[in-house]
Amino acid sequence: MKFSSYLNTDYIFPNLEANSKEEIIRKIVNKVAEDDRAVGEQKEEIIKNIIKREEEISTCIGGGIFLPHTRMIDFSDFIIAVATVKDKIVADIGGTNQKDEIKVVFLIVSDVLKNKNLLKAMSVISKIGLKQPEVIEKIKKSNSPKEIYELLAANDIEIEHKIIAEDVLSPEIRPAKENDTLEEIAKRLILEQKSALPVLSDDNVLLGEITERELIGFGMPEHLSLMSDLNFLTVGEPFEEYLLNESTMTIKDIYRKDIKHLMIDKDTPIMEICFKMVYKGMHRLYVVNPKNNKYLGIINRSDIIKKVLHI
Repeated sequence: MKFSSYLNTDYIFPNLEANSKEEIIRKIVNKVAEDDRAVGEQKEEIIKNIIKREEEISTCIGGGIFLPHTRMIDFSDFIIAVATVKDKIVADIGGTNQKDEIKVVFLIVSDVLKNKNLLKAMSVISKIGLKQPEVIEKIKKSNSPKEIYELLAANDIEIEHKIIAEDVLSPEIRPAKENDTLEEIAKRLILEQKSALPVLSDDNVLLGEITERELIGFGMPEHLSLMSDLNFLTVGEPFEEYLLNESTMTIKDIYRKDIKHLMIDKDTPIMEICFKMVYKGMHRLYVVNPKNNKYLGIINRSDIIKKVLHI
């Protein structure tokens, strides 16, 4: 089924006037309710559920895209409404410390039994924002529902029912480079609240990963692992070398290079991903093109919680 088959020009609203995310949600749902009986009957509950979801974690995904959504019991339908926002509204990007200006809104109302449809539709929207930012810019400037529909349908994407790695990966995490310093990586891990970063070559090939462990372990003598009592060490002694070299030493010689067990391709089924995380103890997996190891994105355990279990 094509993504465009879920779109209806009657539910595309250019130049929506609103001053907050909550007002965006209310206005779009009210407009759809005028035409759709199922939405009309549950209008207040739909609005309440979407706003509650936003209070838990923002569904702004970056690239100017706002993706509010909810699943309703006995809704028996699947609706995607699209709107562009006339006024400037800046909001948090979910799961990050970054902010973004809302340009285009995709509001989705789904039955609770159509989780795969919802996840797939959200994945398609994310791909458009990531790989076709020019389309989002054209949509933002358009005053025509028909033109917005045609822009979204121009490179129509097939929505399959199987959930795969490509649907849940996070492509927006900025990778590390071999010549990044220890200090630069440490700052990023703190500010971005990450425990690891992929390390890429200049041509986007995945070389390995740099984690908190390598930074903490830098400068600590190897023989310490053989000792049972480290009380003889003075405060800060194991980290003196790190503190002396953090601004000049690069990660080239310390990042993990043997991570083939953490690499999967974009078509890996969601159950295989969950199996690796639950029974193999893997906290994250890197999605690559198996032909050339070109990096596509990362899947953390939190992505499964956020994008599958708490959709």
